[in-house]
Amino acid sequence: MEKAKSVNLSKLSRKKLLSLRFCDLGLKIKGTWLEECINQLYRELGERNINFRPHCYLSDEWLCPDGEPVIGIAFYLAHPRLMKLEGKMMLEVEGGDKTSCMRLLRHEMGHVINYAYFLYRRKQWKKLFGSFSADYPEKYKYRPYSKRFVRHLEEWYAQYHPDEDFAETFAVWLDPASNWMQKYKGWKALEKLEYIDSLMKEVSAKPPLKPNGEIHWDVTSMKALLSMHYKRRRKFYAEDYPDFHDFHLKKIFPRSSSREPKEKAFKLIRKHRKEILDSVALWTGEKKYIINDLLKELIGRCRELGLKAGRDEAGAVLKMSVYITAQIMNYLYTGRYKEKK
Repeated sequence: MEKAKSVNLSKLSRKKLLSLRFCDLGLKIKGTWLEECINQLYRELGERNINFRPHCYLSDEWLCPDGEPVIGIAFYLAHPRLMKLEGKMMLEVEGGDKTSCMRLLRHEMGHVINYAYFLYRRKQWKKLFGSFSADYPEKYKYRPYSKRFVRHLEEWYAQYHPDEDFAETFAVWLDPASNWMQKYKGWKALEKLEYIDSLMKEVSAKPPLKPNGEIHWDVTSMKALLSMHYKRRRKFYAEDYPDFHDFHLKKIFPRSSSREPKEKAFKLIRKHRKEILDSVALWTGEKKYIINDLLKELIGRCRELGLKAGRDEAGAVLKMSVYITAQIMNYLYTGRYKEKK
């Protein structure tokens, strides 16, 4: 295997970083803050009398490869400069602090346990969680107030697929601070938690049926450029028509006969971009970079149309937030934006 050259990532510009291949980054877990997170995961497993310790490695994203009892950790967490790049490119750093990192590790550990012991083949597992072989939908409809599922990761992720439901439920069960018996009292999800509690007592001391897993997308051997990686992840999902949002933008910023000087609409949106972005992300659960791409398109379109903000600037910002929320929810539920007039 070609030996990676030593690169001082801290001193590289964004352009230079994006021109590197994954295998050129020289990344490793040892000696980083991730090492302590993994050790904490192992300690939590030990406190639950679970003897299995999965192998953890750096990948292009957080994952547990389908059917493989190993944990891939997002590469950017292994270096502060790469975390900064991730934040710039994606507007968030998934797992970028110890609390969120542990949350993701516990989730991936749920997949690991499931695959290592073939738990998904059990009759009671299928009864409680559903069919493991069900297709993963590109988008999924969720019920925010459902008590049939635990709430752990964002976007009500337990409702995505039976395998994710199990992983999320396991993560809550494993978390020493979850207080799951009390928190989920009266919830249908409690039955799943109690099942995992009983199941782990049965299998925890046994050697896994599949102790070793195949590693997918290890960054030390990946030759893809970071620029291509981010281009793929940032692919914009909206319909590609310049006038797609015009009807609604003209309703939010209607023309007025008043001769008073008014702020340009695109400047108003740009000024309140962060609060709109944070608010829509909070209530939709959508990734910030997707919302930001839509925001940038709307800002550009307002500029091209020459729209002006009226006296009620706060009302216009609220209407814009509601419109973006509606479009994001339309996409989450149907896979497309809607141009309803």
